[in-house]
Amino acid sequence: MRALTLFLSALAGTSAAAGSPTAGSPAAGSPVAASESDTRSNPRLSVRAIAEVEVTTLNGDRETVKLAPADRVVPGDQVIYTLEIRNPGSMSLPPPRVDYPIPEHMRYLDDTAAGPGAEITYSVDGGHTFDRPENLKTTGPDGQKRMATAADYTHIRWQLKNILKGKSVAFARFRAVVK
Repeated sequence: MRALTLFLSALAGTSAAAGSPTAGSPAAGSPVAASESDTRSNPRLSVRAIAEVEVTTLNGDRETVKLAPADRVVPGDQVIYTLEIRNPGSMSLPPPRVDYPIPEHMRYLDDTAAGPGAEITYSVDGGHTFDRPENLKTTGPDGQKRMATAADYTHIRWQLKNILKGKSVAFARFRAVVK
C-alpha cells in the first residue's frame, strides 16, 4: 500500500518560509496547500490547518471553555492546531501519512499530538527522519548527543492506519505554546 506524504505549506498570516505564526500575527489557518509525493494518484486529498485558543467565560457560577480563532497570539499563549484531512472524492484512498511542521515561533507541548487511528512520530531534523520520542536524539549546545525533548521537535507525522473513505474526513490535533 502506498502512503501519501503531505508537506503543509505556510498558514495564512504566517511566515511563508517556515509556516510559523509570529507574536501578534494571525495563527488561524485558511485551507493549507498540500504538496504530495504522490499527487498523481490522489490529487484531491486536501488538508486544512486550523489554529485556535481556549477562551474561558463565566456565566454566573459556571465556567465555559470554548475554542476561538487564534487571530492574535503573544508569547506564552497556548495554540491548538487541528488538521482536517479530507477526501472529497468518491473513491477510498490508502491510509495517508501527514507531516506537519511545528511553526517556527512555537514550541510543541509534550504528549499533545492526537489522531484517532494514527501512529504518531516526530522529527528533530527538519522533517528528514521521524521516530518515536524514546528513540530521538539530538546534539546539545555542548556538542554532545542527548535524548530529544518535546522542545526539540520540528515536525509531527500522523500515519493513519485506516483507508480514508470517499467524502470523509479524519482529524489530527496538537498543542504548542508561543515562544
